Amino acid sequence: MKGKSGRKLRSAYRSFKEWFAETPLQIFPFRSDLKGYSRETAKFDLKASVNVALLAIPQGMAYAAIAELPILYGIICSAVASIVAPLFASSRQTILGPTNATSLMVFSFFAAQGLAMEEKLALMPLLVLMVGIICLIGALLKAADLLQYISQSVLVGYITGAAILIMINQGKHLFGVADTVQSASNFFGMLDGLLTVSSSFLWQPALLGGATLLIYFVISRFLPTLPNFALTLFLVALGSAIAANFLPGWSETVPNFKAYALNDLQPKFPTASENGIFHDISTLMSVALAIAFLASLENTVMSKSIASRTGQRAEINQDMLSVGMANIACAFTAAMPASGSLTRSALNYESKARTGLASLLCGFFCLIAVFAFAFMAPNPVSFVPKTALAALVVAVAASLIKWKNIRICLLSTPDDAVVLVITFVTALIAPLYVAIFFGVALSIFLFLRKVSKPHLVEYEISDEGELRELDNKRARPIPAISIVHVEGALFFGASELFRTQVQRIVVDPNLKVIILRLKNAHHLDATSVMAMRDLIRFVRSQDRHLIVSGATRDVYKVLKSSGVLETLQKGCRREEGETNLFFYAPSNPNISTRDALIRAQDLLGTNKADVKIFYDPAHDKA
Repeated sequence: MKGKSGRKLRSAYRSFKEWFAETPLQIFPFRSDLKGYSRETAKFDLKASVNVALLAIPQGMAYAAIAELPILYGIICSAVASIVAPLFASSRQTILGPTNATSLMVFSFFAAQGLAMEEKLALMPLLVLMVGIICLIGALLKAADLLQYISQSVLVGYITGAAILIMINQGKHLFGVADTVQSASNFFGMLDGLLTVSSSFLWQPALLGGATLLIYFVISRFLPTLPNFALTLFLVALGSAIAANFLPGWSETVPNFKAYALNDLQPKFPTASENGIFHDISTLMSVALAIAFLASLENTVMSKSIASRTGQRAEINQDMLSVGMANIACAFTAAMPASGSLTRSALNYESKARTGLASLLCGFFCLIAVFAFAFMAPNPVSFVPKTALAALVVAVAASLIKWKNIRICLLSTPDDAVVLVITFVTALIAPLYVAIFFGVALSIFLFLRKVSKPHLVEYEISDEGELRELDNKRARPIPAISIVHVEGALFFGASELFRTQVQRIVVDPNLKVIILRLKNAHHLDATSVMAMRDLIRFVRSQDRHLIVSGATRDVYKVLKSSGVLETLQKGCRREEGETNLFFYAPSNPNISTRDALIRAQDLLGTNKADVKIFYDPAHDKA
């Protein structure tokens, strides 16, 4: 018994080793970028890194503001993630750092938990570390391969809902009521909080916020080659500083961000709260899984989008590894979770970056800016008005709402429309880490509902030897043998319906032998194997026989390792060559069915039995 168990373990280990070797992960694929690196390539990478850094620094501040963290967390995340990610990524143009969606997910979680700023900052390193470890494990298990099956309706609904949440949440800064509005984690709570304090709205921050939006759109429209985000923030900060000298009370009504000092740049290590490390892990697990899932998904979409333009091959598991390593590195600094940035990656590509060195240089420039700001007195961060950054966040969030994509999802199929609407509504009323999983679960449920409804159509052989559908109006001939064509995946979602329908066929008292043709059956799992075992037992309890034909090697392995093969072969006289399992032969696809029919006629003791064939016509037409 021990020897048999050992063989099974060795076989399982070999299968896992073969599966893992199919797409092995590389350690430091960045080395290939350095081979043949030229001065011309360096010029392109340097130019791209400067352009991206001018966007990454103010965007890092903006995304930290969305998460309601000190803006230092966003800038450091932009720096560290940009330095670490290209060392492990397959994509040469993808830029990692904080993003809209992940930042809002962080805010949504901590707002729902009702934690104070000190508690939030204490848990942040552990959260980022958990996100990194989850992505790392996912890359090793090739989980990124599954991300491509996530419905676009889920993403469109989630991102649209998140964009609206971002915009409504910035209203408290745009109207200068951030200190009085009650914190909330969903759309209706945020809206109610704003309406409750609407009488306290201030015109000064609203005016400056409106001016920020105007300047941003003008620069974007007429000077698109300039770093519009950073330039707008600089002009508005300068204008606000001038206004503070001429307008009484301006500084009190238009607050700026708090400056940071050199001491704030000390490494931060994941530590346990007073409740203990395991309590903290339990508290953070749901949001860590959601952020890891979303970060990997964003990075996968971004890398595949760029790969389609550059002709590179997107190694999505390798890129998931880069997300994990970037977050692990960020966990030991004052940083927030990192993900693949759509805007910064697109800018990096449009700036004609040639290698991952562009991302690495961008990170170094961000890091230089972090330390330069800390040494400068006064710190430039202290001149940035919160309402100006809030207005830029609103502008970026509005750009996430893609009306064409929404229209396609609503009009394509009813299932797509349902998934989009429900994901969108859930994003507005529930914490975002719940909404993303709810949307994915709904999408999978609707998919399984479509693919797990097998049905069988009865066919007969005419006097001319042709296959034809049995006319319900005609008298049914007495069947003795039926052939059931099993098409598609016999996974857990379809197995029960398959078993039920076959049992209905067996109920016919004249039916003595049923032949399961498994040539096109794929992906047998434990549930489908147990369903087949129960079906064999049911057939035999009715004094009938069950034979399997067209079995592939994969089907045979599953049946043998699970022990169901022994159940199937029970009663066969092996020494006389009797068997209830017939293999598929590529050279002659029908030979296994012929041999199965000979076996069936042997069991019946006649060669004149009527034969009926059942199969799924949808798969046959395909």
